[in-house]
Amino acid sequence: MKGPAIFLAQFVGNTSPFDSLDGLAGWAAGHGYVGVQIPTNDPRLIDLKQAAQSKAYCDDLLARLDRHGLKATELSTHLQGQLVAVHPAYDVLFDGFAPPELHGKPAERQAWAVEQMKLAAKASRNLGLTAHATFSGALAWPYMYPWPQRPAGLVDEAFAELGKRWRPILDAFEDAGVDACFEIHPGEDLHDGVTFERFLEAVGDHPRAAILYDPSHFVLQALDYLAFIDIYHARIRAFHVKDAELNPTGRSGVYGGYQGWVDRPGRFRSPGDGQVDFGGVFSKLTQYGYEGWAVVEWECALKDPEQGASEGADFIRHHMIRRAAKAFDDFAASGADTLANRKILGLGQ
Repeated sequence: MKGPAIFLAQFVGNTSPFDSLDGLAGWAAGHGYVGVQIPTNDPRLIDLKQAAQSKAYCDDLLARLDRHGLKATELSTHLQGQLVAVHPAYDVLFDGFAPPELHGKPAERQAWAVEQMKLAAKASRNLGLTAHATFSGALAWPYMYPWPQRPAGLVDEAFAELGKRWRPILDAFEDAGVDACFEIHPGEDLHDGVTFERFLEAVGDHPRAAILYDPSHFVLQALDYLAFIDIYHARIRAFHVKDAELNPTGRSGVYGGYQGWVDRPGRFRSPGDGQVDFGGVFSKLTQYGYEGWAVVEWECALKDPEQGASEGADFIRHHMIRRAAKAFDDFAASGADTLANRKILGLGQ
């Protein structure tokens, strides 16, 4: 496992050092990070089209990070990925993720999002990256709760369409040699293990359809986030270190009662302040040989972002496990001897 790293999306702003890649790189390095996950929707950080077309541009970007002792971990297209599939109920809300000239034009917006994803695959290849962070978008999410009763075949149709839209994108990632890692996230059609399996079926078990594992979203669903690693570890190629807590009351539970983040029973917290057993998470990822990055995605309903960022690097360092090169009881090894083993088992010669 590599780290610590931090996702820059939550820290981009209009004042220095948060208004440029170089400024953010210096800030992240100052907090002890050695990697940054870069959102691709802000040209102040990266020109996605140029990165897809020019290896020289990407080499320069990497050199700028290297001057701060940093590496690029993954690019992120969370916002563009969301726009690959948008239910009409969310058209107005998600228009803000697209250029102004595409607002009110869902078909053109979706085509733009697909092109953005394909550019991201090429840009990731030019940067020498092997994983990419994104969202799946959602067609069926408004029907997540089974009331009113869903018409037969509605969910199957939604996932068939989702697979149809993503298959050519995943093929582009295959051509680039990069895994498309979907953050399993409420609000997306890929929001738990069952829905990820539905998606895999819809895209023919595509080898580039991977998972960005973020346990915080599973805490808020009361889902066993450690067992999730046991089941899906072969597809986990990216990792967000984000915490959460779920404290249901007699007044509100998982659904939150339309309350804001501070008042919801389920809310995101800075790493170590919530209920995620990160000792268990890091142990299981190490057990299964995860070799990607551990990336802080800072989102907290209470803590100041600067404090959260400053604590995150040490939190990851404390939890990272260097895989043992030998068994702890090798000092007592008695060697390998087939004849002796047969004798111990009472099998004679």
